[in-house]
Amino acid sequence: MSMLGLPTYQDVVAASARLQGYAHRTPVMRSRLLDAEIGAELFFKCENLQRIGAFKFRGAVNALSQFDERQRRAGVVAFSSGNHAQAIALSARLLGMPATIVMPHDAPPNKIAATQGYGASVLIYNRYTEDRERIGRELAQERGMTLIPPYDHPDVIAGQGTAAKELFEDVGPLDALFVSLGGGGLLSGSALSARALAPDCKVYGCEPEAGNDGQQSFRSGEIVHIETPKTIADGAQTQHLGHYTFPIIRRDVDDVITATDDELVDAMRTFASTMKLIVEPTGCLGLAVARRMKAQIQGKRVGVIISGGNVAIERFCSLLAG
Repeated sequence: MSMLGLPTYQDVVAASARLQGYAHRTPVMRSRLLDAEIGAELFFKCENLQRIGAFKFRGAVNALSQFDERQRRAGVVAFSSGNHAQAIALSARLLGMPATIVMPHDAPPNKIAATQGYGASVLIYNRYTEDRERIGRELAQERGMTLIPPYDHPDVIAGQGTAAKELFEDVGPLDALFVSLGGGGLLSGSALSARALAPDCKVYGCEPEAGNDGQQSFRSGEIVHIETPKTIADGAQTQHLGHYTFPIIRRDVDDVITATDDELVDAMRTFASTMKLIVEPTGCLGLAVARRMKAQIQGKRVGVIISGGNVAIERFCSLLAG
């Protein structure tokens, strides 16, 4: 941990050791068709094949595994639209502690069901009229539980950074890395790994066009708050970056680029037809932005983190049919 309390690459290394025996070392996949289309060598880190179907499991295990005995007895509370919810629920079950998750009324039903299936209690709220952070804080105070937010926590950031660490270890230095951006846990953690393992690698945050608070924040130099964005990328429907994630992103990320919902659907179709992968809309942000930046990455070695694959099959089919 740095003097500012921000996580460092050494925290990512420590997280990597804690994840042994819990998280999968997910595969890196290639596609000759996509290499030819974009004119670059693409390396896809498949966190859609991680436990619970998303990178979020890394940060959850890293955070919960550091609880003391009192914290384990009282349990954990979290708020999430889906992937962090499932990650905390499964991590809590594996580590033998109770979990309560605050989830929005319009969260994908498969994500709510999966969270309950892992043994967590789910509390539903209205994301458009209620404040999930306030609900989470109140629950933590009332019940003595420890609140682990979905992205703005040093242990969560360090855990998420292990995905990029593995990618660099497996494929060597890269010229560019494209990372989905919601609240910034994955992007800030990935940037810590990139700066340590491939200092010349350009790191790009990839955000839905309808919810470009990260892009606005990055370019203005201060955290910008927006209304809950309406986008199919439900994992990136965040309203602002975090107090831990933002300074790392400002320092270590090269730019934040957006993609439209239509571009995300095109990327979903490509992953399914070309690579036989089911990827949720948020997980397609990296490929969608890499396509947008085709001219800048010609002839380069490019990493893309596929952040997750948790999309209900009915929704998946309707998006591709639409």
